[in-house]
Amino acid sequence: MNRIVVLGGGESGVGAAVLAKQKGFEVFLSDMGVLQAQAKEMLAEHAIPFEEGRHTPEQVLNAMEVIKSPGIPDTAPMVEQLIQKGTPVISEIEFAGRYDRAKKICITGSNGKTTTTSLIYFLLKNAGLNVGMAGNIGQSYAYQVATQQHDIYVLELSSFQLDNMYDFKADLAILLNITPDHLDRYGYDMQKYINAKFRITQNMSPEDYFIFCSDDEVTVEQLNKIVLKAQKLPFSQKHPVEQGASVQDGLITSKYGEDEFKIFIDELSLQGKHNVYNSMAAAITGQVMNIRHEFIRESLMTFKGVEHRLEQVGKIRGVLYINDSKATNVNSTWYALETMKTPVVWIAGGTDKGNDYSILHDLVKTKVKALICLGEDNSKLCRDFGDKVSSITQVRSAAEAVQAAYRLAQSGDTVLLSPACASFDLFANYEDRGRQFKEAVRTL
Repeated sequence: MNRIVVLGGGESGVGAAVLAKQKGFEVFLSDMGVLQAQAKEMLAEHAIPFEEGRHTPEQVLNAMEVIKSPGIPDTAPMVEQLIQKGTPVISEIEFAGRYDRAKKICITGSNGKTTTTSLIYFLLKNAGLNVGMAGNIGQSYAYQVATQQHDIYVLELSSFQLDNMYDFKADLAILLNITPDHLDRYGYDMQKYINAKFRITQNMSPEDYFIFCSDDEVTVEQLNKIVLKAQKLPFSQKHPVEQGASVQDGLITSKYGEDEFKIFIDELSLQGKHNVYNSMAAAITGQVMNIRHEFIRESLMTFKGVEHRLEQVGKIRGVLYINDSKATNVNSTWYALETMKTPVVWIAGGTDKGNDYSILHDLVKTKVKALICLGEDNSKLCRDFGDKVSSITQVRSAAEAVQAAYRLAQSGDTVLLSPACASFDLFANYEDRGRQFKEAVRTL
């Protein structure tokens, strides 16, 4: 039997279906929701049958293998049935990796994945290499494997993607940090989430490289528990390292073998403590990939950043508006608040993923003058910060949030959308939330 079923018809699902069809499989795509017009067009173009609004057992349970969208949990009834039946359930990345001979640079972490992935892609492209970017970002990896030819891929991998990856191997794996996130998907068991992140190192050999943050306590503690064959290259802002990157007196030094690259923190285009980590990871990667120093330096100095990540939208009446909608967990918001140099009107809220807001308390007390809660249920935020800010406003739309911020902010303040929560209560996704915020700011 040569039948593959794809569950989920988003970017990754449609890409996986196209690649499976190209490789000669009988393919069927099934989505519980409504497919976008663009997805239907692509499936029709490749003559791939599909269903939407349901998973029909007769159509799904006869698969030889199932490629599952990262957004579908293992607890979904159809997935549970497949697991009970013993049908292999894999991710799009696992499937596409079977047909891809390119060198794979893979990035994971609770925060900074998209920025670091985009920065490394920018750096390699600047150096003239034939490189693709995929994973949790941009066009589906499977679709690119089906339609393009790259020598290198830079892949952003979420824990959900890593969960269903088994034989896939990274040539160069980067783990930025591990802080509590998505615990609702891991039965509120932090160790299960940690294990998912460390799957990025599976199948690695002594010729491969593992780049990691040695300031991250969770990462360092776990390193002793796993068998890691790859060569380790740490980066740190707290202590010197023999191989890897470190900071002293405002200067980043990155060492790889005999090669030594240096750049001042002030020269980096991305500012803030978290971005120093992202830039160090990129610098080490550049050296491992044998990129000339001038290209590494130029890329770190000119990279423009990522949409929805501390994105400056504009200044109105002396108030700066910043879109950090991609901050879907508490730690991301901590980084955003940590970089603020002026009084903040903070817009937060959405779908809580089991958040512990205590790490934000001190920053909020010292930096935030007003909190605007943007969500269906703001009770937890109100409870946590009621005694830490002088003003709390509750709103139900991006436009309302911006109007409230406009009234509360004075010249010299910053209005920061950094939700610390997922967006699915009021928005399609964090991009939708960020774009609605930007639109509302532009219409002030």
